[in-house]
Amino acid sequence: MVYFTAWLLLSAIFISSCRNNQSEKQSTDLSGELTIFHAGSLSVPFKALADSFCRIHPEVSILTESAGSLASIRKITDLNKPCDIMASADYTLIDKLLIPDYASWNLLFAGNEMSIVYHSDSRLADSLSADNWYKILMNPEVRFGRSDPDSDPCGYRAILTMKLTEKFLDQPGLTENFLQKDNKFIRPKEVDLLALLESGSIDYIFLYKSVAIQHKLKYLELSDSINLASPGLQDLYQTVSVEIAGNKPGDKITQHGEAMVYGLTILNNSKNKALAEAFISFILKDGLQIIENLGQTRVIPRLSEKSQAPAFLHEYLVP
Repeated sequence: MVYFTAWLLLSAIFISSCRNNQSEKQSTDLSGELTIFHAGSLSVPFKALADSFCRIHPEVSILTESAGSLASIRKITDLNKPCDIMASADYTLIDKLLIPDYASWNLLFAGNEMSIVYHSDSRLADSLSADNWYKILMNPEVRFGRSDPDSDPCGYRAILTMKLTEKFLDQPGLTENFLQKDNKFIRPKEVDLLALLESGSIDYIFLYKSVAIQHKLKYLELSDSINLASPGLQDLYQTVSVEIAGNKPGDKITQHGEAMVYGLTILNNSKNKALAEAFISFILKDGLQIIENLGQTRVIPRLSEKSQAPAFLHEYLVP
């Protein structure tokens, strides 16, 4: 945990330079710089992917910049920051906010699930269970953290989880009470909460299971009826929704409950599309196993309904 705190204090920008791995050099056909904006929950997987790609292509430099998926998208749409690849924790955000003006396709590539993350000193952790977790979080002596729903899908998915819990367990008012409690512990993205947990400032976090696994944290698995993990429960998930901020001030987007699926795309104005295509091809050939090994659910890669399929993806997608 001390190691993680030191890591967290560093910039959210990670540069993977392949030129320092000449002893593992395998190919020199690609060169240049690749910029990737990605969800905070993809920090560990995308560092591993970048490192692996760099060992194969030693003349490539990869810059990865982590933020909440909505915040990352706004860097593109509002700030016009240069970016080659955008990877979102919720594929629907790419469909709604990037296609068609900033991107033309959206590849669905991984899944996840909501969980309750804690540590051995968390208040009432000894009595925490799948049946009473929401009661423990509502206890006045307990502090919990969540991410900002207007910046990060994990934030609005926490609200969707509470709405499903309220409905499934017939607990009127549960979501409203949840939204009014511990707001001072809301952070821009879910991984920003880990230092608060380590320091003891909070007892629990609404967090993706994959992040808990990657950082070797204790976590409580939630029922499929509320954890937004099961495609077979899509009809149930879609009975709840939440409004979040859109691209423009005052705009709102309605996000319905949906089984978690991550999406990625290459931006229309990418300065190095050949390199970006090679990196995504690498993910589809070898990287999905890396992602799965780091705690995320594997999904069959497919394009969203709004996508215009790029030629380089044809060989990887099921007809």
